[in-house]
Amino acid sequence: MTNSATAKHPKGLYVLFFTEMWERFGYYLMLGIFALYMLDGWENGGMGMSAAEKSDIYGTYLGLVYLTPFIGGLLADRILGFRKSILIGGLLMASGYFTLAVHDVTAFYVGLLLIILGNGMFKPNISTLVGNLYNDDRYRDNKDAGYNIFYMGINIGAFVCNFVAAYMQINYGWGHAFAAAGAGMMVGVLIFLGGQRHVQEADVIKPLQPGDMGTGRILLSTLVPMFVFGIIGYLIPGNLLGSDTNDAFIFGCIPVVAFFIYLYVKASPEDKRPIGALLAVFACLVIFWAVFHQNGDALTVWAKDYTDREMPTAISQVADKAGMAETVTNLGPATDPASAHYFATLPADRVPAEEQSLKLYSTQLYQSVNPFWIILLTPIVVGFWGWMRARGKEPATPTKIALGLLITALSALVMVGAVMATNNLESKASSWWLIASYGVITVGELCLSPMGLSLVSKLSPPRITALMMGGFFLSTSVGNKLSGMLSGLWEGFGNKANFFLMNFVLALGASAMLFLLLRWLKAVMREKNIH
Repeated sequence: MTNSATAKHPKGLYVLFFTEMWERFGYYLMLGIFALYMLDGWENGGMGMSAAEKSDIYGTYLGLVYLTPFIGGLLADRILGFRKSILIGGLLMASGYFTLAVHDVTAFYVGLLLIILGNGMFKPNISTLVGNLYNDDRYRDNKDAGYNIFYMGINIGAFVCNFVAAYMQINYGWGHAFAAAGAGMMVGVLIFLGGQRHVQEADVIKPLQPGDMGTGRILLSTLVPMFVFGIIGYLIPGNLLGSDTNDAFIFGCIPVVAFFIYLYVKASPEDKRPIGALLAVFACLVIFWAVFHQNGDALTVWAKDYTDREMPTAISQVADKAGMAETVTNLGPATDPASAHYFATLPADRVPAEEQSLKLYSTQLYQSVNPFWIILLTPIVVGFWGWMRARGKEPATPTKIALGLLITALSALVMVGAVMATNNLESKASSWWLIASYGVITVGELCLSPMGLSLVSKLSPPRITALMMGGFFLSTSVGNKLSGMLSGLWEGFGNKANFFLMNFVLALGASAMLFLLLRWLKAVMREKNIH
């Protein structure tokens, strides 16, 4: 590979860094306002859905948007290559965001479909391309750090976008906010097109080996059964998993999961253990995503209704002019439901007099807390692993992932403390509880998510790397759907501390399973002479 180096990383990394930064700007801008848009009344430009409908659609969307990378990874590995797949995905996602800008029920669902298909083409292939850049011996030992840097690009976009979302939505409405997401995606596409020469040598389609299943056969044996199983799940009388869409999604995943098990069973002796190791890690990661992605649902509700968001007067004047302040007004019996819900847990002496208002930090801004922590902590985490590496004590990639799950569990305990501090929501919680919880889970995320991408790149047989990256995102898909299902239980918990304790137990159990597998996972990595 002739790609020249800047420091310890190839130039192509920075092309992909900025491409992903703008793609995630659009993705997280949309995701940050998605639940709020569905809950807002139709007369205000929203969809006017109930809390149950919102959680159901939120979880289904998050599930499907990470289920399609299985197909996108397969097509890139076998037919299209990575660069062409990334461009197709970017254009589909931009079209989806612009379609959501139209306030119409049909446009709403068409827009979601375009984003789901686009993410499937984009997400696994840009992540695979990052790993391929490090196949050059000059960069090989810095792959983990490269993925951490790439991940920081993701979160710069995720941090900035929520300020844009708040400004556009408050000043111009929901449609303009979604259109801003589409514009961001188009910037990412243009950056990727301009940097082609730095990544083209990493875009290599590996030939199939004897016995590998053909592309058409894979699609026929997974896609058709996926739809059949999904329809069966939807039509089953009653609800096994809370709603028809929950049943349809989980049933629809069965053929895809079965395909990855088939890959393991039919793999050559050389490939069997690495594929098996990845599948074991994917199973544990499902729980991480189920807990983590409640930041866009249950924790957004927490920020909106139960967090003290009142601005000091001096800040509110500046924020109001910048279009970043949210207003709640006491109109007596005519007070709108959102304001009334905020006033419900506000001390009586702080509720404004009739016809008076409060200025609040916009709920969307809380979506920037997690990416802020990632931007702040990534250099520290990368530096710490480098310091450990220099002393020969850097943990193996699977160990980092297991530690990430353990730290994720601890973040749920922070929210238990938040509930206790409010005496089970009899008063408002300080914003610092949410900031602290995001801070803890961010450390877990940095140990886990970029390391998961790195592990896939290291262990996957080269000819199916993007397909196995699709498997990584399949675990994200199932976890995301479970996050919506878990968030749907929020209203049923009288004591909200028990809701967060449930998350703690789930993440702790997944962490324990992964720690038990560490000796085997390390042995598999030694067999491939990687660390």
